Amino acid sequence: MGVLDGKAALVTGGSRGIGAAIVRRLAADGAVVTFTYSSNASAADEVVEQSGGKAIAVRADQADLSGIDGLFDQAAAPTGTLDIFVCNAARSMVKPIDDVTAADYDELFATNVKGPYFAIQRAGRVLPDGGRIIALSTLNTVVPGAGISLYAASKAAVEQFVKVAAREYGPRAITVNTVSPGATNTDMFHGHNPPEAEAMLVGITALGRMGEPAEVADVVAFLAGPDGRWMTGQNLRASGGLLV
Repeated sequence: MGVLDGKAALVTGGSRGIGAAIVRRLAADGAVVTFTYSSNASAADEVVEQSGGKAIAVRADQADLSGIDGLFDQAAAPTGTLDIFVCNAARSMVKPIDDVTAADYDELFATNVKGPYFAIQRAGRVLPDGGRIIALSTLNTVVPGAGISLYAASKAAVEQFVKVAAREYGPRAITVNTVSPGATNTDMFHGHNPPEAEAMLVGITALGRMGEPAEVADVVAFLAGPDGRWMTGQNLRASGGLLV
């Protein structure tokens, strides 16, 4: 019997990397998990299969606010209520400040800031007392690097949303937390970091290796489950000690 039996969860950006690992873990813990994907239907289908049929894939764009209400309604449909919301979907960009355009800014902030803000708002409206809201951030909000001004700033905004939401939803026992991965073995990480940077990050990580998506998912699962009931307004840095 799983700790999340009878619960329903919604995970944005669940077709690959950390998001896919979160879907698999929450489903293994017993939840019915609805997750979104942007374009790769075959990857989404693979996650559904890996979940043992306990996951439902929905194509959705986090930047498109018109679909939020319907998405949350769909995620609640299997059990009649939605208990857990994991805001994971995000865009990344590596570009020097001098090269960033207004279009770059608008595109990235629409997905990473505006979309999560109104998704958290919707979750606060529909989750029952004792619900869980978990947002994925990044260690780059405290360990910034060249070229990631928009990405780091967008995630810092989400961290602030979470802190305020924890205060506002606390009277209803809804917990709101952030998980910030460090160097993690994902396509996104490898696509934005040269091998020498990866080696450097592993070298300064206390546990001496790169993290795996499933290890980040373990932290999310803790917050989503009954053992996370006394944690709110926190940013858990799942980094293997990259920052200590």
